[in-house]
Amino acid sequence: MIQGFGGIFWRTNNLEAVKKWYSDVLKLEIDNWNGTVIKPQSGNETIFSFFAEDDSYFPAEQQVMLNFQVHDLNETLKHLEQMAVPLAKEQESSEYGKFVWIKDPDGRLIELWEK
Repeated sequence: MIQGFGGIFWRTNNLEAVKKWYSDVLKLEIDNWNGTVIKPQSGNETIFSFFAEDDSYFPAEQQVMLNFQVHDLNETLKHLEQMAVPLAKEQESSEYGKFVWIKDPDGRLIELWEK
């Protein structure tokens, strides 16, 4: 029945700054309708997962965490360094891949993942 996610939507009090940050830092081409269409390539996948309220994986005050799959985490880290975007959590590796966290202008944690 479900073919994929139709979108992710949220509110911000700082629309222009948040749009610019996602465009500059994550290279998402934000259109004048305040969004973009991400078309997955072969090998990309979207994870849909629930966490208990008391799970410590990400802060309880943040109800949703975005995870973006990247092609090359080392290349992404170089870009983040050039953009002066600090890591909110250092790189971790597991059987699921490599991960880092950063924060957007609203303080929302974002996970970057190389599969």
